[in-house]
Amino acid sequence: MNSKPYIFELAIPTADGEFLALYSERGLCGLRFPSDTRRPKRQTDNSQLPTHIRRWYDLTAKALARALAGQPPEDLPPLDFSSGTDFQQQVWQALSLICCGQTQSYGQVASAIGNPKALRAVGGACGANPIPVLVPCHRVLAAHHRLGGFSGGLHWKRTLLMREGIGQIGELGDK
Repeated sequence: MNSKPYIFELAIPTADGEFLALYSERGLCGLRFPSDTRRPKRQTDNSQLPTHIRRWYDLTAKALARALAGQPPEDLPPLDFSSGTDFQQQVWQALSLICCGQTQSYGQVASAIGNPKALRAVGGACGANPIPVLVPCHRVLAAHHRLGGFSGGLHWKRTLLMREGIGQIGELGDK
């Protein structure tokens, strides 16, 4: 049995840098932001990949391009949330329902999953989101429209929100 939760690691080049998509036998299980440090080139020759992985990669690349342009993705590959706890999976499903150009607070997400007092746990689940950008944890804000945290860094959160038409840089305060 493979000890890694994914079986394919594929680079997705974008104008914002090279993202890294991770696929399991169930679907997209991870998406990593471009790193400031140089990583070795990942596999981008898809000709040797199984057909379903090529299809998932194409869907991921198109969805990521749309999301980075501030537009809602049209189609997503299957999302594999199996690395998370039941609670995290509930949160990630709820995040997937937040529309492009809109935000919710940690409290609203907690209420949406039927656990209104779990604000901190929702924040933890957002931070553990394995598929940021496509599972839009960047659309979850702290109280009083503050940014809160973000696994990709606050620069990415501000950038993604601004591209979706949400606020100006100065309007979105840190924690």
